[in-house]
Amino acid sequence: MIQWIIPLLILIIFEAIADIFAKEWSLGNRSIVYAFFSLLAYLLANSSWLIALKYGSGLARGAIIFSVASAVLASIIGLFFYKENLSTIQLIGVCICILYIIIIVWE
Repeated sequence: MIQWIIPLLILIIFEAIADIFAKEWSLGNRSIVYAFFSLLAYLLANSSWLIALKYGSGLARGAIIFSVASAVLASIIGLFFYKENLSTIQLIGVCICILYIIIIVWE
């Protein structure tokens, strides 16, 4: 297995966790603890990014995979946990993003 995939997956997971804490804090009825945990998760996420780069993810490929996967995951979290809505065009965009990840990882 390619060594950089695991740190990149950890990056994506911690980014999603940070986004959840940030969303909870932004709702206004949460304590500052949520903001702290959000910042901590972002720190752990970016530490994993450094490891992914070191093991060969490449800036272009790694950044694209991270950005697109994080966007898709954030959309899923928004839809199912926060009952946010996506228009049909936005949903098509998410599907295209998933296809894009498959294409860019394909070797």
